Amino acid sequence: MSDADQANQAQQNETLEAGGLPLTIHTQYVRDISFENPNAPDSLRAGLNVPDMDVNISMDARPLEDEDLENLFEVGLTISAVAKRDGIVVFVAEVIYGVVVSIGEEVPEDQHHPILLIEIPRYAFPFARQILANVTSQGGYPPLLLNPVDFQTLYMERFKDEIAEAQAEASKGEGAASVQ
Repeated sequence: MSDADQANQAQQNETLEAGGLPLTIHTQYVRDISFENPNAPDSLRAGLNVPDMDVNISMDARPLEDEDLENLFEVGLTISAVAKRDGIVVFVAEVIYGVVVSIGEEVPEDQHHPILLIEIPRYAFPFARQILANVTSQGGYPPLLLNPVDFQTLYMERFKDEIAEAQAEASKGEGAASVQ
């Protein structure tokens, strides 16, 4: 086995400790990538104003079936960027970065969701950010360098209603238990 093969195997079997919880990253990959440069070469002329950027980040996770592994999931991190100058699209870039991960059996099931949508995107973000920077650079623009993202805050904002509902249910259950 070559050094490159050994390094690749080590990466695929990397174990990530997230909050003391065992996770195994089995593989990482670009699921989808696109770059549109609809007004090139006019949009590439020197001396033009810096375009306005609209960047969106989303995460999703889905279970995968496997005979040998339990708690196996695919996590997708999507980063989309639209650059506009004076209302005209300069470029559109999107990368969907996938990670296949298994969560240790000792991790309670109610912790799977936040692990998959906070910890794994936090791990994957630098890779997806670099790909996006490279594609915008290859498109003729300066690399799009994104600041770090607080995935916990994104998670809390996205699932605030479900979290509040679960907390209310837990409070009811605690109240009922103390009455008995």
